Amino acid sequence: MRGLKGLRRGLLAWAFVAPVGMAAAPVLAGPAFDACAAAAASQFETGFESIGRESWEIDTDAAIDACTKALAAEPGSAQVKGWLARAYYADGDTQSAVPLFEEAAADGNVVALAIFGDMLTTGDGVPMDMERGAQLLTEGAEAGFALAQNSLGLSYDFGEGLTQDYTQAARWYRAAAEQGMSKAQSNLGLMYEEGLGVPRDYVAAAAWFELAVAQGDASGQVNLGKLLQDGLGRPADLAQAAELYRLAADQGDMYGQNNLAFLLENGEGVEADVAAAAELYQQAADQGLALAKHNLALLYEDGNGVTQDYKRALELYREAAEGGEMRAAVNLGLLYLDGLGTDVDYEEALKWTQLAADSDQPIALNNMGHIYENGLGVTADRATAISYYQQAADQGYQLAADNLVRLTGPAGTGASGKTKTK
Repeated sequence: MRGLKGLRRGLLAWAFVAPVGMAAAPVLAGPAFDACAAAAASQFETGFESIGRESWEIDTDAAIDACTKALAAEPGSAQVKGWLARAYYADGDTQSAVPLFEEAAADGNVVALAIFGDMLTTGDGVPMDMERGAQLLTEGAEAGFALAQNSLGLSYDFGEGLTQDYTQAARWYRAAAEQGMSKAQSNLGLMYEEGLGVPRDYVAAAAWFELAVAQGDASGQVNLGKLLQDGLGRPADLAQAAELYRLAADQGDMYGQNNLAFLLENGEGVEADVAAAAELYQQAADQGLALAKHNLALLYEDGNGVTQDYKRALELYREAAEGGEMRAAVNLGLLYLDGLGTDVDYEEALKWTQLAADSDQPIALNNMGHIYENGLGVTADRATAISYYQQAADQGYQLAADNLVRLTGPAGTGASGKTKTK
């Protein structure tokens, strides 16, 4: 799970990093300035490491009051404008924040460059402009501001406003990570886990995740938990993975909720509790996680930990499929094919199964073969069925291989098989 914008995602910790410029220490300007700084500064600003705070830790009413007074005393201060804009933004008042961010960014204020750059990149409260967003983030990153460095890393990582470049992404994640930014530490760990811009190195990945976990970072907890669940770089430890997922879930992290639910559902590393798993899947689904919707739909379809409800399963599969979860599209197609929770509807069955097959999902490819072999809403076409079965079999899907042998072998008789995916 890579970090999101604003919650962004090495050679090992001792690796050399090319130096970047650091913002000059601010000149304190009196009690009003100090009060504003204490209320709204970032801990990653030079000179404010001991009093700065995360955006969600800001007492927005107090910060807006203090920084409004400071700006009245120093109307030309880009730093105060940046802090006041940050306080407005944390309060959800982008209309008041944007003009201040514009002015402060124009004067090179790193807080404004980072936050306003992110806003432009994601279209958060302003028209989306990824290229300008990347330009502002670059200015802030080159000035040494960790928040901008991490966000610029994401922009390189996903090609937002500039050419995708994993090497540059890893460079900027590292610059922020070495300043102690937990999201960047987790993001850099993922680059090592996936071998993007750096050599794949599960030991290095775990080391960066552990630094993020030490700060209570939910992304780090989930990512380290997944390494332990899969036994990557160290022996698998499902109990420890479950504990890390629980820490993240307790912070409301949807990935932690989903992953802990999976272990509870299957009794891996924890005592099985499918009802508790269903509750956690629901919490993650409520936050929009497509995979959690798919997993919860499976429980409703099977009546596992919840009362069996095909209609509810159908709704959840549809939401998950619309969110890009192709396994849900496979299962949604089957409900329409079999008339579970709905009337039999071959057109809808074909639509959703084809969607998943187009993404090369092997079970969907097999099920498309079943549809064409049996003429379910389409003209029966043995050659097309064989083609789909072959594509699925080529990916190692055994049921498709069996279907292929059945159609092309000496006997060429028998019923075709279809199945759902978990």
